[in-house]
Amino acid sequence: MARGMMGIAREDDMDEKSAPPMTQMRLLITGAGSGFGAAIARVWAGPGVWIAITDIDPERAAATLAGVRACGGDGIWLKLDVKSDADWAAAKDAVLGTAGGLDVLVNNAGVAAGGDLADTPLADWQWIVDIDLLGVVRGCRAMLPLLRASRRGHVVNMASFAGLAGAPGIAAYGAAKAAVVALSEQLRVEESARGVEVSVVCPAFVKTRLLDTFRSPYAGDRQRVARWMARAPVSAEDVALAVRRAVERRRFLVLTHRETRWLWRLKRWFPELYFRFLRRMSGRRGTVSKCRVPDDCIDSKRHALFVGREAMRDLIDDLWSQPL
Repeated sequence: MARGMMGIAREDDMDEKSAPPMTQMRLLITGAGSGFGAAIARVWAGPGVWIAITDIDPERAAATLAGVRACGGDGIWLKLDVKSDADWAAAKDAVLGTAGGLDVLVNNAGVAAGGDLADTPLADWQWIVDIDLLGVVRGCRAMLPLLRASRRGHVVNMASFAGLAGAPGIAAYGAAKAAVVALSEQLRVEESARGVEVSVVCPAFVKTRLLDTFRSPYAGDRQRVARWMARAPVSAEDVALAVRRAVERRRFLVLTHRETRWLWRLKRWFPELYFRFLRRMSGRRGTVSKCRVPDDCIDSKRHALFVGREAMRDLIDDLWSQPL
């Protein structure tokens, strides 16, 4: 078991089907120059694996491909801006011309921002949606014909627990990632008869280069998020391993942090309690910069215990206050 795998959670109640071992796999990964994308490429790299490494930064893409080849895999690197229809068309032609088709599409490229709805500039909303949501839409539209022809095609959409949590202070980012989750649910049904599987991955804080492009109207958000990422018990490699398992086992929803699995169940089973829990944790204004969770608890084992203790206390108080 790889280091850090104790932090990986499994959503057992989601549909999961076994699949045969994979050979001669052909993948395309967006945002593969660093972070999750590069880790996914490293985890998959090996004999019989061909990967199209795409990134907006050509040098990073080339470096990731060199690592894939060092592990016995092969592939190509491509400059790809997920906002560009022309780049997607060129990527499709390159994959078809070089590998003859595609088996797995990993829509990983993304950006992040903090801010309440009212405080987030409209330009930041448009920026987030164009990359985090429409980048996924463009990728699926471009590559679905190849995935259908593969007869074992699989789409992996990298969302975020922010897309499930409904947490305040990340309005644009949370809304875009929630849309990716909804899109993945819809796509799963639409493509089920054509043999294309879909997975949506919802990690919490992990140390990546996401802060390179991070935006927020609040002073201190960048530093705070950096601390949370640095203390995360789950690594990019752990998430990448979870992605590979999801494809091999045809699993739909992937929650990579233990505490998020518990919180997701809490939200589904007790939505009003979950709302009060979020309000209590976030403070009255509900912004990231007003978050009341102690810094030394964030994304650590103590964080999970803190979350569980506080939520259970709220649950007991709520049940106690109900009339018999």
